[in-house]
Amino acid sequence: MLARERLFALLDAGAAGPVTVVAAPPGWGKTALLSAWAHERKPAWFTVESDDGVSGKSRGSDDGVSGDGGARFWSYLRAAVTSVTAHDELDIPAPPRQRDDTFLVRFAHALARLPRPVVVVLDDLHQVTDPAVLDGLDFLLRHAGERLRLVVGTRTEPALGLHRWRLGGGLTEIGAAELAFTPDEASALLARHGVHATPRQVDDLHFRTEGWPAGLRLAARGLRGHPDPDRFIGEFGGDHPSVSAYLSEEALNGQPAEARDLLMRTSIVERVSGELAEALTGRDDAASILADLEGTSAFVIRLSARPAAYRYHRMFADLLRAELRRHAPDQIVDLHRRAAAWHAAQGLPQDALRHALRGRDWGRATGLLAGHWPELVPFAPGRASGGSVPAPPPDAVRADPELALAYAAELLNLPDLSTADMYLRTAHQHRDRLPDDRKERFALVAAALRLAHAQLGGDRTQVLPAAQRLLELTRSPESDLRTRAVARTAVGVAELDAGDLLAAESTLVKGLADARRADLSRPRLTCASRLAAIRAVRGELRRAERTARSALTLSAYPGQPTADRCFAHLAMAVVALYRDRLDDAEAHLALAAPPRVPAPAPALVALVATTRARLLQSRGDLAASYAALAAARRELPPLPQVQGWLVAAEADLRTAHGDTGTARELLPDPAADDAMAVALARAHLRDGDPGAAARALPAWQRADSGCAAGVRVEAGLLDALAARRAGDRHRAARALELALDLAEPEGNRRAFVQAGADARALLAEHLEAGTAHWPLITELIAASDRGRPAIPEAPRATSDALTERELTVLRYLQSMLSNVEIAREMSLSVNTVKTHVRNIYRKLDATRRREAVRRGRELRLL
Repeated sequence: MLARERLFALLDAGAAGPVTVVAAPPGWGKTALLSAWAHERKPAWFTVESDDGVSGKSRGSDDGVSGDGGARFWSYLRAAVTSVTAHDELDIPAPPRQRDDTFLVRFAHALARLPRPVVVVLDDLHQVTDPAVLDGLDFLLRHAGERLRLVVGTRTEPALGLHRWRLGGGLTEIGAAELAFTPDEASALLARHGVHATPRQVDDLHFRTEGWPAGLRLAARGLRGHPDPDRFIGEFGGDHPSVSAYLSEEALNGQPAEARDLLMRTSIVERVSGELAEALTGRDDAASILADLEGTSAFVIRLSARPAAYRYHRMFADLLRAELRRHAPDQIVDLHRRAAAWHAAQGLPQDALRHALRGRDWGRATGLLAGHWPELVPFAPGRASGGSVPAPPPDAVRADPELALAYAAELLNLPDLSTADMYLRTAHQHRDRLPDDRKERFALVAAALRLAHAQLGGDRTQVLPAAQRLLELTRSPESDLRTRAVARTAVGVAELDAGDLLAAESTLVKGLADARRADLSRPRLTCASRLAAIRAVRGELRRAERTARSALTLSAYPGQPTADRCFAHLAMAVVALYRDRLDDAEAHLALAAPPRVPAPAPALVALVATTRARLLQSRGDLAASYAALAAARRELPPLPQVQGWLVAAEADLRTAHGDTGTARELLPDPAADDAMAVALARAHLRDGDPGAAARALPAWQRADSGCAAGVRVEAGLLDALAARRAGDRHRAARALELALDLAEPEGNRRAFVQAGADARALLAEHLEAGTAHWPLITELIAASDRGRPAIPEAPRATSDALTERELTVLRYLQSMLSNVEIAREMSLSVNTVKTHVRNIYRKLDATRRREAVRRGRELRLL
């Protein structure tokens, strides 16, 4: 058993309300979870058996109370409730053997008289088939005076009027998404089985099982003592004997024949809609069958609502394809050809090409390549689970070199770089067989795919030459525009992965413009998503948010995890973090995790890591923040500029921890990077050296300095803090006002909220002195006062404690009242007030009222 505290917390919260439903098919750990939780919480427990709630009419009854099944259900429920209540607290009548319309009323009345609520776990409630029993249970919930708390384990949603509880906020729902194991839980489960897996092995196994508890347990049993864990995990899927036996019995065999047939035929596609299912099966009720399956099976997952689209759990899809090969192998080629035709008609050339190749429809494949090659060229790693491509007869690719290019395009998308390279070489060897009118296009497509191969393989020495070669092949105005969009997209991706944000932004802007004019959806998505990330990291939050939202609408498959969508979600996470919306940042960051491919984009890995580290730092978890940075540094290749992002983030983290010496050592040449310069200034300021801090800062005040907008805000705040520490309050006010000028239009809040008590005091003084940003400063001070973890302040000499009366006088000193007016307000003599004021000045090391108030704010006395 594995205690899953996050789910215990959900059950605890749910048990404080009327209804909690834990609903999922077999194998998702419902009973295990409820049993472990009940072992600690001691609720009433009732496991429903198959005869405890059968139809009352089938047993000669019409109310579900007096029938044998109904009577047995109410007897067991009564016994469960009685087992956890004192003998004199509950007087529940025994259920009648004959019809009695007052039984449930008396039962509800007895529950309502309880001095405290009673929690009842009803496991396997799906065994109740009598609607009258469920109606009676719903009646009890509504009339028990909030003294009955039901926690239900079930395979399907029970008919308990859940829509009312859902609308009123009284329903807690725990489904397969919550029951799925996290990678950490999967690792702990393997360890409990004596399997010591590496993090990569755990990730691979979690990816294959999608956290399905039964699948993980079957894998753990198979891995124990296995001589080659990597091979076992690589081959572990829904067609593994232990998994297929379980899934067949529990998830497939119980479905109606028409549903099983539809599942098998549609398993060849990664995403299925009602229309596509109709095209593959010929059934006009395919959409309704899919909707029913989604409602009863956690292995059919809805991806979008309008139009409704679904995918199958990876292990379930493996089983379905194995069943299709076993029962209808002669239909597979035809199904792929139908899928190719449907996707082509929908304007989805990548999916159409995939199915055309698997359906051996080579004429359609080469036609798709000819008409849509710019959209088929990948610029970043794509799907990692697309499956293999059956090899064509050697004579076919020798006879038509364009077919070899089509196979290369699909294999690059998988990605399978070595096999793609083989097809590219084959195409090159036989290019002379093409007629003259196809040779120019062939050269363009081959050059684009060679460029993609260099890009995906991480061969950065070949990317720019390959892009130049592609541009040189431009001939007609149409091909010039399309080719330029492809080449600029690839170059911009390469520049971003090398860490050159300015060059990448410039190239991607041009590539996006070309892609829009040429109406190329894939280059548009690639350029827009990365532009959004660059603009977010540079602090251009409004532009970044607009670009990211635009990119997220471009993807044909909203649920598909691609690097492009990851960059767009990364942009949204950075925007939310800058705006101090930590929950939003965390939600988008979870969707920005690099896709599971052999070589994820270095820029994505580094930027996700730095964003996660700063988010964790904002939450006060410095250890986890450092771990995120360290993991990324181990994974990344030695790219100086990309590694520099991690170095600057680590230096800030070290400074926050008080380790300023190490922070300075990490930044030997901060002049090379503005973010590093700001990190060095922050370390100097933490050390109490405002002069060194001011000298380290980049030229942030000039708009034409090239300094990023976000860095300018942080630099401006640090400049103001350094000036304040140095006693130059005029310069501090000027720098702070300019920093606020830069921050407010973008909604940038993080630098001010996270900067600690000195920044709060500076903002409070600025508010008194007069500013154009009064509402913003008020908001920032309030956010600082909410107790958000912030950078700790350098140690200070503490003042003698003020007495209660002196604290009261200090509060009056914030106002414009004179000593005489303060004395009148406090009913004291003027001399007594003056004595208190002198004591305040001495204890706070101040010489005048304004200085005492400032010092009081620094010490959080005000």
